[in-house]
Amino acid sequence: MPTAEKEATVAQVSEIFARSKGIFLTDFSGLNVGTMTDLRSRLRKASSSYLVVKNRLTAIAADRAGFSGLREYLRGPTGIVFTEEDPTPSAKILADFTRQPVPLKIKSGVIEKTLYTGPQVEQLALIPPREVLLTQVVSAIQGPLANLAMCLNAIPQKLVGTLHALAEKRRAEEKTE
Repeated sequence: MPTAEKEATVAQVSEIFARSKGIFLTDFSGLNVGTMTDLRSRLRKASSSYLVVKNRLTAIAADRAGFSGLREYLRGPTGIVFTEEDPTPSAKILADFTRQPVPLKIKSGVIEKTLYTGPQVEQLALIPPREVLLTQVVSAIQGPLANLAMCLNAIPQKLVGTLHALAEKRRAEEKTE
């Protein structure tokens, strides 16, 4: 029989699922309090939050939000990372914690409504942040355009140089005559 508290938790988690750009499920078994505190602190700095909710309630909330594929990953101790911003920094933080002496395990992730496995989330952590990618795209576009502008600018410069040389030659010929 669902209690009002459980219904409120399901509604809250379902709402968080619906508005999040990135959701990651982790297995935190074996992590001590200090490591968990450090993880939560670093995630907060990346505009993310870390929740631990009963798997059964999380499964109901995920189904309500349209994430039925997460149900298979909700076994054992499960922590949920939510972010409403770029999910890459959160994935990087989680990937860092997978290399700890007692590692955090990434079970799965949902980014922009697409389900990824744990290893795929770790690969996502290797991608540079959005701002760096945008800078790289702009640089890739800007380079050829700058070369084109220099080439187009060189044509009138050569023409002016040729006309100037021709004018100097004619002046020199007029003086000798």
